[in-house]
Amino acid sequence: MRYKRILVTGGAGFIGSHLVDRLLADGREVSCIDDFNDYYPPVLKRFNVSNHVPNGAYELFENDIRDAASISEIVRRWRPEAIVHLAARAGVRPSVVDPFLYEQTNVSGTLNVLEAARISGTARVVFGSSSSVYGFNTKVPFEETDAVYQQISPYAATKLAGEALCSCYAYLYSLPIVSLRFFTVYGPRQRPDLAIRKFIQNVLHGRPIVLYGDGSSSRDYTYVDDIVSGIMAAIDIESSGHEIVNLGNSVPVSLLDMVATIEHVVGRRAEIEWAPLQAGDVPRTFASVTKARGLLRYDPKTSLEEGIRELSRWIESLVPELRTLV
Repeated sequence: MRYKRILVTGGAGFIGSHLVDRLLADGREVSCIDDFNDYYPPVLKRFNVSNHVPNGAYELFENDIRDAASISEIVRRWRPEAIVHLAARAGVRPSVVDPFLYEQTNVSGTLNVLEAARISGTARVVFGSSSSVYGFNTKVPFEETDAVYQQISPYAATKLAGEALCSCYAYLYSLPIVSLRFFTVYGPRQRPDLAIRKFIQNVLHGRPIVLYGDGSSSRDYTYVDDIVSGIMAAIDIESSGHEIVNLGNSVPVSLLDMVATIEHVVGRRAEIEWAPLQAGDVPRTFASVTKARGLLRYDPKTSLEEGIRELSRWIESLVPELRTLV
């Protein structure tokens, strides 16, 4: 353990709350910044942090990363040794509808976090980026050295801009930063608008699911526990400058095969409604994890069937008023 005091932005969200679980279990002191916005029902995020709040090693700040003064004050006062910056407006399709909100949160918000880290002397930053930055990349698997000039959504563009800011701060201020490109993360606490969770819930309740395109698009689905292991390693590695690292499962699965796996796990057939491809969706994602294996000793272990089974169990364990929230 190189760093004991860790600040997690977006720490009440899906990936962030799982990371906080792991950090607290590891004996670290953790602070969380989250604005509990209404992108999806805030009660779900409250539920995510309900086990964290009573822990004496945990502190929660309800603040928006767009507010530079409050972020600077929190970092100055709390003095984290490392910051894991996961707070963001997520989702490709909503970013097409409201690109300005995505720019303000994902670009200006990231700049606020980096500037606060610089001023306070934070030793390391880990930035949550996305496989969306690869856009229409046709070479597979996607490697960190690939040219990334074909983003097709504002969300993807803001994540690439965040990486560029990280490069600047690493160069100008010798701030060690690791940008992690997450590939289609799923698992318990997943946002209710994301495909796997939504599909499981609909199949369980005999409701139709909507598939876009012809079902041949593929994603490199990555279970949240594997992602968190990669983040934990990125916090503590010996590195300098700015490293960009893929965190994926390196096993792309077609949309139809993903639905078939859900049917197998749930034990019910899906009723499918077909719709045209949506603006901003890419045809495939496929991570090379060679660099992650070497730099982070990253070793994803969870198969899609195992992960869907765990997510399905979690959905069924929720009290009804949380299970049905979308």
